[in-house]
Amino acid sequence: MHSDQMITRTISREQQILDALRGQEIVQVADLATILDVSEATIRRDLTAMEDRGLLSRVHGGATLAGIARREPLFHDKEERNTAAKQAIAHAALSLIDDGDTIYLDGGSTILQLARLLDRRHNLVIVTNSLMAASSLLDTEHRLILVGGEFRKLSRTLVGPLTAQLINAVHVDKAFMGTIGFTLAEGMTTTDPNEAHTKSLIMSRAGQVLLLADSSKLGTSSFARSGTINDISTLITDNASPDFIAGIEQLGIRLMLAGAPPSNPSTSETKD
Repeated sequence: MHSDQMITRTISREQQILDALRGQEIVQVADLATILDVSEATIRRDLTAMEDRGLLSRVHGGATLAGIARREPLFHDKEERNTAAKQAIAHAALSLIDDGDTIYLDGGSTILQLARLLDRRHNLVIVTNSLMAASSLLDTEHRLILVGGEFRKLSRTLVGPLTAQLINAVHVDKAFMGTIGFTLAEGMTTTDPNEAHTKSLIMSRAGQVLLLADSSKLGTSSFARSGTINDISTLITDNASPDFIAGIEQLGIRLMLAGAPPSNPSTSETKD
């Protein structure tokens, strides 16, 4: 079996394991082996690897998600973490924005860094649910469109089912997304289901989805899935392990390391 096929099967098993654990206090190894139709030895290896990456906790005879979900810090606290990395990621993301693009800005401190750079481009249409990003663009000459919805104080975003009316009426060339956690098995995760709902909506309306995530987000998982690995066109980060890079590239996702050239510079992305 080719290595990329093996990685894909492992990711699929890990996703099924996480799905089985949701809503259950503990799931036994034997039950997971039956659900996935593999040996118990395979399940044990998967659980060990997933525990090493912080996706679950091993318990006697099985595994649990108890205590795994990451708590989301206050927005001000997020702004003060990994600032240099976030600024480098934002500059890399800016290089992918052309004059005249229609873009979406998600919530998050890395996306806010990108918003502060957009005066270097011309004639953009900017759709956002982030009040922080919007406030940094109040004097912009770009066209600014705010997504309505329920105000979420912790992330300072507008989220939930009420965002659907506007999002379903637009299409954006490029959606720049933030995240609380990102793994090859789980995709993008966040702490709030309403925020996850809005993220999923906009990604379905985007020509390209570009995930901006500093290296502290990689290999970690939170409570609510906000997008699968298949939703992502490009990952922009500051650093990643060789195994993670290999997994991303074998899945066909463009990888940009901030301050470095794209991993596949010969491939040009076209706008819809």
